[in-house]
Amino acid sequence: MRDYKSLSHTRWDCKYHIVFIPKKRQKLIYGAIRKHLGEILHDLAKRKGVTIEEGHLMPDYIHMCISIPPKYAVSNIVGYLKGKSAISIARKFQSRKRNFTGEHFWARGYFVSTVGLDEEMVIEYIRNQEKADEQQDQLRFGL
Repeated sequence: MRDYKSLSHTRWDCKYHIVFIPKKRQKLIYGAIRKHLGEILHDLAKRKGVTIEEGHLMPDYIHMCISIPPKYAVSNIVGYLKGKSAISIARKFQSRKRNFTGEHFWARGYFVSTVGLDEEMVIEYIRNQEKADEQQDQLRFGL
């Protein structure tokens, strides 16, 4: 039987595959920013009662399989994660202490897909994404 979670009047298992990118798909997620983003995304998710089942930070995008309680809309959670993480990056790496209006680290949109019964396949895809990208680059550049 599946591992269902519970709220006061609900039993649920809502998992989503989410992908979002930095502005203009710049390769900004590396080194200290990558480590900081991993920590901050897990912390922000925990604050909302969301679980990041699997995630992978690539230089120009983020893949996540997350479990979101049905009391939250997916768009609210993604907006919260992107907004708060952008503020955290600005504070730590861009020396901004206040006045965060107009801070733009992430592009406006995101990709979301329900996981359903294909959870293992989606998690395996996220885990192997880096290897697949390297193979694709090798084919593209003839290495």
